[in-house]
Amino acid sequence: MKRLLLTLLICLSGVSTFAQGYSDKITLVIHGGAGTITRANMSPEREKAYREALNTALETGYDVLKKGGTSVQAVEAAIHVMEDSPLFNAGKGAVFTNEGKNELDAAIMEGKTLKAGAVAGVTTIKNPISAAIAVMDQSAHVMMAGKGAELFAKEKGLEIVDPSYFYTEARYKALERAKEQEKTELDHNGKEENGDKRGTGKPDVKKAPRTGYYPAEDLIFTEGKKFGTVGCVALDKYGNLAAGTSTGGMTNKRYGRIGDAPIIGAGTYANNATCAVSATGHGEYFIRSVVAHDISALMEYKGMPLSEAANEVVMKKLVERGGEGGVIAVDRNGNVAMPFNSEGMYRGYIKSDGKREILIYKD
Repeated sequence: MKRLLLTLLICLSGVSTFAQGYSDKITLVIHGGAGTITRANMSPEREKAYREALNTALETGYDVLKKGGTSVQAVEAAIHVMEDSPLFNAGKGAVFTNEGKNELDAAIMEGKTLKAGAVAGVTTIKNPISAAIAVMDQSAHVMMAGKGAELFAKEKGLEIVDPSYFYTEARYKALERAKEQEKTELDHNGKEENGDKRGTGKPDVKKAPRTGYYPAEDLIFTEGKKFGTVGCVALDKYGNLAAGTSTGGMTNKRYGRIGDAPIIGAGTYANNATCAVSATGHGEYFIRSVVAHDISALMEYKGMPLSEAANEVVMKKLVERGGEGGVIAVDRNGNVAMPFNSEGMYRGYIKSDGKREILIYKD
């Protein structure tokens, strides 16, 4: 019995020491989207609103970590703040599809176990990030979509809302402008089909119409072209990493399009051996480049530090392939990386010593 008690005390001491070893490294990082975000097209009032929302998300998630909560719990809490804000293209502020609907995607991954969960194309789940966590923790699956995901969320007691909850006037007007822009371009291209309009004697080369996935620069948000996905990565006092991402996709998207956010390894990834990553950008490029996992792989296989790996993928590989956007990332030592190749990215972090930053622009 004495030996058993001694063994138990040693184990408990080890756990305490392990936890204490990471208490001074707890870190939370968030993003609220990347794109053409510059001082020139941002009003002081709107910038203040974004900074306040980002700060609230930071404090909410970090408070969970300070109280001994897990990285997954902290990620969920921080993302809830942004999902509940109409400022971000996630949850309440989701953009509209071509059909005039709001279709939401989200994912979560736990670095300790490599467990993950995701939902895609949901229209009635108030906080999709919580549904992703439910898929991870309470099902045998990784991803659920559409009506099935909604039924699962309802069975698990998550808050279900009428689709009208997600309606915001600004997002709906953005859809109308996107459709008008698309119609104008299609009409213009149609007229050019019959030949030269400038008297050169040579037919003009027909320009491909927009697909609807990527509207003109001024159509997504008033502050410019922006991929409004939100995300959070965290390191808790137990040394565990987690990453979460939530989005409403792209204005005027069609055919049940799904981006990178709910795809594990593309827009969301976490591994205690390397890092936790959440991405925001033109999803098709992030999927093809498996951006989040590529950063982790460079760290694991080539021994790159976090910042070098993240820059290699976002500032070099993505740029070469024509992809725009950025990532937030944290490693097991609390090192932070937030590279982006667009004009700006809503981002911020807070560390155990109280140091924090909230940034928007490139400069």
